[in-house]
Amino acid sequence: MKYNLLGNTGLKVSELCLGTMTFGGKGIWTAIGTLPQDEVNALVKASVEAGINFIDTANVYSEGLSEEMTGKAIRELGLHRDDLVIATKVRGRMGAGPNQTGLTRKHILQQADESLKRLQLDYIDLYQIHGFDPITPLEETLSALDSLVQSGKVRYIGCSNLAAWHIMKSLGISERNHWSKFISLQAYYTIAGRDLEREIVPLLQDQKVGLMVWSPLAGGLLSGKYGRHETPEDARRANFDFPPINKDKAYDIIEVMREIAVAKGVTVAQIALAWLLHQPAVSTVIIGAKKPEQLADNIKSTEVSLTTEELARLDLISKLPAEYPAWMIERQSTDRR
Repeated sequence: MKYNLLGNTGLKVSELCLGTMTFGGKGIWTAIGTLPQDEVNALVKASVEAGINFIDTANVYSEGLSEEMTGKAIRELGLHRDDLVIATKVRGRMGAGPNQTGLTRKHILQQADESLKRLQLDYIDLYQIHGFDPITPLEETLSALDSLVQSGKVRYIGCSNLAAWHIMKSLGISERNHWSKFISLQAYYTIAGRDLEREIVPLLQDQKVGLMVWSPLAGGLLSGKYGRHETPEDARRANFDFPPINKDKAYDIIEVMREIAVAKGVTVAQIALAWLLHQPAVSTVIIGAKKPEQLADNIKSTEVSLTTEELARLDLISKLPAEYPAWMIERQSTDRR
C-alpha cells in the first residue's frame, strides 16, 4: 500500500480509501448494501490490515447509520484513532424541516456535531461538503467550515461533486478571507467516465488540490461481471442504475481491459482500479464492498502495474472526444513548449 499526500498538505493517506456506503442499509441506501455490524467490522479490519488508513463516510449514508457503524467498528476492533484518517460529509437532507438540508451555517454546525456523536469521535479529519447549494452564499458555507477548523472539531475541509468554477471561486474566497481552503475534491472518475479531465483535473493540479475518486468501477459496471450481453440480476445496477454512463463505449473499454486482465492473470476490476492509480491527479481511490472477497480483489489492484503500451491502449479506447476550447488551447500552445 502506498501513501500519498492529500492536496497541498503533509497529510498522508493510503492510495485506497474504504468507502462505507454499504454499511447498514436504510431508505434508498438499501440498494447499495445492508451490511450488519459484524460484517462491517470484518471489512474494516481487513482494510486496516492491508494498510488502508483512510475511511470515508457521510451523514446521509443510510440516514446516519453508516457513521454509527463506522464509529462502532473502530471501537470494537480497538483501532488507534490517531492512526486513521476519517472523512465524512454534509449537505444532504437529514430531517423534514426546511433547514435540515443545504450548506447554511446552521446546518453545517449542527451536522458536524451530529456526525461526531454518531462516529463517537472528538474530531473529524476531513469534513467535506457533499455538493453545491445553489441558494446559500459560498461565503457563509466557507466561513462555517473555517469555524469548525478553528474550534478543533475538524482538521481539514474538502468538497465533492462541484464544477470547476465552484471550486476556483471557493478557493479564491478562502484565500481572500484567510480561511481554511478545500484540500481535496471527491468526484466520480473512471476509465469509462473521464469528463473530469476537461476542466477539473487541470484545476486540481494547478491549485494542488487532492482528488478522491468515488465509484471507481462505475457502480459495478467495470467489475468484470458485465459485458455487452451480460447483466447479472444480483448486481447493483440491476436495481440502482447509477452513475450515468455511455454503456456502449464502456463495453468497448471492458473488452480491452478483459484482454489485458487475462494476459496478466488478474481481474477486470483490478485493471480498472489500477488505471486510476496510474493517473497523476489521483490521491486515493475509494473502494466499497459487500463481501470480503470483493474487498480483497480490489486491494490487490495496488499490485498491478500497467506498462506504457497497456496504458496507451487503454487511453486510446477510452479517451474523450475533442471539445472546444481544449482543442484550440492545444493548437495554440505548440509554440510555447
